[in-house]
Amino acid sequence: MKKNFVEELKWRGMLAQIMPGTEELLQKEMVSAYLGTDPTADSLHIGHLCGIMMLRHLQRCGHKPFILVGGATGMIGDPSGKSQERNLLNNETLYHNQECIKAQVAKFLDFEADVPNKAEMVNNYDWMKEFTFLDFAREVGKHITVNYMMAKESVQQRLNGTARDGLSFTEFTYQLLQGYDFLYLYQNRGVKLQLGGNDQWGNMTTGTELIRRTLGSEAESFALTCPLITKADGKKFGKTETGNIWLDPKRTTPYKFYQFWLNVSDEDAERYIKIFTSLEKDVIDALVEEHSQDPGRRVLQKRLAEEVTVLVHSREALDMAIEASGILFGKSTKEALQKLDEATFLDVFDGVPHYDIDKSMLGQPAIELFTLAAPVFPSKGEMRKMVQGGGVSLNKEKLADFDRPVTAEDLIDGKYLLVQRGKKNYFLLTVK
Repeated sequence: MKKNFVEELKWRGMLAQIMPGTEELLQKEMVSAYLGTDPTADSLHIGHLCGIMMLRHLQRCGHKPFILVGGATGMIGDPSGKSQERNLLNNETLYHNQECIKAQVAKFLDFEADVPNKAEMVNNYDWMKEFTFLDFAREVGKHITVNYMMAKESVQQRLNGTARDGLSFTEFTYQLLQGYDFLYLYQNRGVKLQLGGNDQWGNMTTGTELIRRTLGSEAESFALTCPLITKADGKKFGKTETGNIWLDPKRTTPYKFYQFWLNVSDEDAERYIKIFTSLEKDVIDALVEEHSQDPGRRVLQKRLAEEVTVLVHSREALDMAIEASGILFGKSTKEALQKLDEATFLDVFDGVPHYDIDKSMLGQPAIELFTLAAPVFPSKGEMRKMVQGGGVSLNKEKLADFDRPVTAEDLIDGKYLLVQRGKKNYFLLTVK
């Protein structure tokens, strides 16, 4: 017995709006549904994850997911919830971005299985590139009135001055382009349902309206949205001081990705573990109960961080992220430091004091390097005392002799020295 897709979304807190008749359709037949994504970067970020998880649940409930890469619409920009028009991209960049996105989504959806509901990726550039403006005006424009388009909340926000630059004609027509995607997929691929974030509701209902007005009232199509995910304090989810949390490990290391989920609040962890993992309800209920018994153990955050890191990256990446976390907060070894790639190493020690020293200083005694070349210790006397008390480490190894020369062989990654003063005070020296 396949699960009920709508019920699955409801208990997970992933259902915002749904058109009447949608649930009945999903229970009656295998439904093809699509979700659009913007290809303006070569990686998705965690802001996209709720939509991707909707597709994952859809497929697991026996339906067929399509992910639509907006190669054409990505060239012009979407006014929904945005205050500025997007940059235009060329064909090569769009193709590169599409291939990168597909590789990431393939970790969530099955594109390979020989089954009727295997996932597919489509690009609206394929059907828009030969579509002339006259064709568009005749086949699409005549069906939707300006009054209908003007009533959309996303358009009103831009026209009423909440955005600095007003609304260009290009962006005004965006809802027609997105509506035509739905019409095209309905006619050519049998897609009856569009999924998306709640900020897309206006564009999505334009699609269902275009299908009805073009093909007649017997042509039924549907729309379903997930809520826009926020943090418990109301702030935007997925953004940090340094920007987005990306799925691409070159943009956001698995360590930093893991730490993001590990550090969410208790309230957010309880919501996010339902939205961003495929764990069953009884497992999540048990974790919530266990967490409430002893919140200090952060059971929910740990399981959430583990599940999402494995899903987006791999089990090996999770193991490395956990090991990297232990370097800063627990006992570790020089070997563990040397196993880290440079990006992860720098992420782990991102918040510690950094000093640059000249490579000509190598070969000098540690006491010279860590007092004069870099002010790790305020005085030689204090360093001597701490070394004698066993309170100083170089690259996670106890420094037994304050006069020991520091050489090129001590360098991590050929350029770094990690000095630890006491239990918690780290200093990172970069040799240039």
